[in-house]
Amino acid sequence: MGDSIDEYFEVALDLVKTAGNLINDHVSGCKTFELKSCDIDLVTEIDKKVEDTLIGGLSKKFPTHKFIGEETVSAGGRCELTDEPTWVIDPVDGTMNFVHGFPHSCISLGLLINKESVVGIIYNPILNQLFTAQKGKGAFCNGRQIHVSQTKEISKALVTTETGTSRDEEKQKVVFQNLQLMIAKGHGIRCLGSAALNMAMVALGGADANYEFGIHAWDIAAGDILVREAGGVCIDPAGGPFDVLSRRVLCASTPELAAEMAKVLVQFYPERD
Repeated sequence: MGDSIDEYFEVALDLVKTAGNLINDHVSGCKTFELKSCDIDLVTEIDKKVEDTLIGGLSKKFPTHKFIGEETVSAGGRCELTDEPTWVIDPVDGTMNFVHGFPHSCISLGLLINKESVVGIIYNPILNQLFTAQKGKGAFCNGRQIHVSQTKEISKALVTTETGTSRDEEKQKVVFQNLQLMIAKGHGIRCLGSAALNMAMVALGGADANYEFGIHAWDIAAGDILVREAGGVCIDPAGGPFDVLSRRVLCASTPELAAEMAKVLVQFYPERD
């Protein structure tokens, strides 16, 4: 299995770099200053191109592998996770950032085998940040090994989250309650506009914890292994085991910080993927 995971990783990495060029081409092709007028059709087109590049290339090399992709699911596909090798893909995570020209978007690609993340690649081609992880081999940013921080208390933690685009009143209420809690108890809070890159910041040791309700499997599959291989923990926000299809995530630098966060967070349970 070890050899094959290496091979899966190498093939995926080449494809992600190729797909990153598609994103970069469009950033300049959209004339950076007029990016705000770039309509959603362009983003959908790039999403599809990136996903097609990844799925096309991977299925050619590994015909038995399965896929869960944002574009495929939004086109009516199902999130079906079996024990088979399954690639979980977000072609452009941080779409709103991309539309506005805020340079914080990425391709997120995770590989699950027996429902466990074994490979994670998060690539922000605009800022040339490439985060990679393989099971048992550590986590890296642009080839340099990275580690989580040693922060154990919320009072010393820089926490990332997203407010989300949902206008559902119940969800918004929980978002505001948790922001208030984090502002009162934490050291600082950041919303960078990409769930995958928020998790990458925890792996990097820049942020100490990240939580979010309402994200999808393709936002967090790669981040899960990246954080764990950097020495951190990834759990359910209520304290149970992490479930990639639950649309809930809490990752932290230390088990102590994760436990304290799980105790104070107001919980929200979206419909599963």
